[in-house]
Amino acid sequence: MENYKARIDSVYNGSAVDGKGLRCVVFFTGCNMRCGFCHNPETWTEKGTETELNELVRKIKRYKNYILNGGVTLSGGEPFLQAEFARALVNALHVEGISSIIETNGLILDEELIRVCDGIRLDIKNQESDVDKRVLKFLDKCEELDKEVTMTNVLVPSLNDSKEKLDILKRLKQKYTCIKELKLLAYRKLCTSKYERLKIPFPYEKYEEGTKKDLDKAYAYLNE
Repeated sequence: MENYKARIDSVYNGSAVDGKGLRCVVFFTGCNMRCGFCHNPETWTEKGTETELNELVRKIKRYKNYILNGGVTLSGGEPFLQAEFARALVNALHVEGISSIIETNGLILDEELIRVCDGIRLDIKNQESDVDKRVLKFLDKCEELDKEVTMTNVLVPSLNDSKEKLDILKRLKQKYTCIKELKLLAYRKLCTSKYERLKIPFPYEKYEEGTKKDLDKAYAYLNE
């Protein structure tokens, strides 16, 4: 196989929160957003390691027995910024019998990458603004290709836990049959040490962390 290269921040094996089952997560460097709650600011500012496709596939294959009931999640950063490598990686993993999903903000539309992957985790950014129209075009393409989407949303108390903000999510799920699940994620501050190390201000320091009660309340409204 052609030996593509990409900038990779890290590879983490054993995640149970980045898709179904135990997963190996590949964190791509580079992002086209600067979300105030981001847990991976190092992918904005640090170049990561130039990694060859063959090398990365060999590394992931070591974990194959652990992730048989899960798979690989391409995360970041924003994997669609390195779409050619991501496509090659997904195809190479398929040869090995390993499935792959992609975590994305949905601002970059690459039809072929959507087509070849085994699913999408689309994080909706409605904390401070309306949903970007590019995300709707991304969902239109997922709908056209019948690509399964898990829609995620970081719930930040006082920012996007109102009925008006939750209605945005409700309408999206009602409109798009490709969205099979809506998963709310409570806002956390576990990333503050990274911002300190990088000497970057943490924009969401002033906001309270989300709680299970916040999630339960939001889910109750969404399921009405």
